[in-house]
Amino acid sequence: MGSSSSPLLFDLVFMLVIFSSSTSVSPQKVELALYYETLCPYCSNFMVNYLPEIFKNGLIDVIDLKLIPYGNAKLASDDTITCQHGQYECLLNTVEACVLHVWPDLKKQYSFIYCVERLVYEHKPTEWESCFAKTGFDSKPIEDCYKSGLGKQLDLQYAKVTNNLQPPHKYVPWVTVNGQPLYDDYENFITYVCKAYKGNPVPKACKDLPLPIVSAVKDHQIKQVCYAEETISSSETGATNIKPVASWRRQMMATSA
Repeated sequence: MGSSSSPLLFDLVFMLVIFSSSTSVSPQKVELALYYETLCPYCSNFMVNYLPEIFKNGLIDVIDLKLIPYGNAKLASDDTITCQHGQYECLLNTVEACVLHVWPDLKKQYSFIYCVERLVYEHKPTEWESCFAKTGFDSKPIEDCYKSGLGKQLDLQYAKVTNNLQPPHKYVPWVTVNGQPLYDDYENFITYVCKAYKGNPVPKACKDLPLPIVSAVKDHQIKQVCYAEETISSSETGATNIKPVASWRRQMMATSA
């Protein structure tokens, strides 16, 4: 009985942590969600050159930030996950899922994820483990999450959250504000957050911003995205023919096989 009920319990707890606003999130906060995959160059561009602004201008104080590292991956009936940019993207998706789960402090989470995505942006994704030393964070909790199978459970939950999006996502980065997709105007997310924020006083970062214009009609014209149905070679990300060499990664891959 215990073993059969544990996946359901995990599922319920995960959904509460991801989307509950009744306990830890102020009613005035605006939910900003980023659905992404780790090796999409446009996701890394957004996470390196756009999203950090909310930490610099203080807007993070009125934002409930959700990061969902799954993107355009495909989930088979046997729970096998195939990532758009190959096995190495699956590895990094799981690592970042573990980071989000293991470290509760948002700034700690993002400083590490920013480090990884900056390396992706610079076409050096294989150097991601250097981010432990660069940030000074202990790698063991992430290794334990990855090796124990918890990382795979997190992947499956992020798959469920992503696949249940309404309207369904068409590409990544897919950015929503209070559940509403920004489509091709995702780079202007701060304007949408400011419009959605109903608290007082108005954040300094929100003053004198132009009104947003959402265009669901022309979203098919944009190029700065990784489309859900697009096949992309891993060579475009600098992750071709990569064999994970760290012992904890080898062990995880043996466990998940």
